[in-house]
Amino acid sequence: MAEMGGKTVLSIGAHPDDAEFFCAGTLALLHEKGWDVHIATVSPGDCGTVQYSREEIGRIRKGEATKAAGMLNGTYHCLEGCDIFIMYDRPTLTRTIELVRKVRPRIVFTTSPSDYMVDHEMASKLAQTACFACGVVNVETPGAEPFEPIPHLYYMDPADHKDIFGTEIQPGIIVDITSVMEMKEKMLCCHKSQRHWLMTHHGMDEYVNIMKAGSQKRGQQINTQFAEGFRQHLGHAYPQDNILKAELGDLVHIV
Repeated sequence: MAEMGGKTVLSIGAHPDDAEFFCAGTLALLHEKGWDVHIATVSPGDCGTVQYSREEIGRIRKGEATKAAGMLNGTYHCLEGCDIFIMYDRPTLTRTIELVRKVRPRIVFTTSPSDYMVDHEMASKLAQTACFACGVVNVETPGAEPFEPIPHLYYMDPADHKDIFGTEIQPGIIVDITSVMEMKEKMLCCHKSQRHWLMTHHGMDEYVNIMKAGSQKRGQQINTQFAEGFRQHLGHAYPQDNILKAELGDLVHIV
């Protein structure tokens, strides 16, 4: 069995722009520390449009995500699931495990276990099990071999920082991203196709300002301008040390 490689971080979201909304600042800080960045989505976001076919918008959004990841010299991966129909099933989970085994990350970020839509919640469950199973040798992934140990797993904030009942979800870790906020904004701006979609379906305009408002809210909790919140998965067999704190030092606040 292989061992985990060096400084590699992987974000697993449901759709393109999930990482840019909720963890791109922290990815940028890790990139500055020499980490190799990978951004993955379970689907290409092929239903997030009122203008294009599924094939057309999928192609557009994957191109936007590739451009955004490239700003950190990173790599984008799409698991080619279907938007709205992301399933916690054997085929999707096998692809997710295979991706984790190929990338061999020390850190994985994923969407919140409780969020405004089920796609995000399913992506979270897929990432959780993929991290746990990365070293389970009887789970076969022909394209990648198992490795140990389990990566450090962190859950990003949910949309609006609330669960589906409107209850505020408080992070256990808040990362000061003020110094890289310009990069986070540039990465989000790569996702041009989403402004029209959100304005039409969600009644939301000012795409970038919505992201900034969320980052400002977290920043206020640690007396800085912009921040991102996370919760670390501390279940049995997962790492118990906080590698974000070890890597980013005083930028990481335990709350």
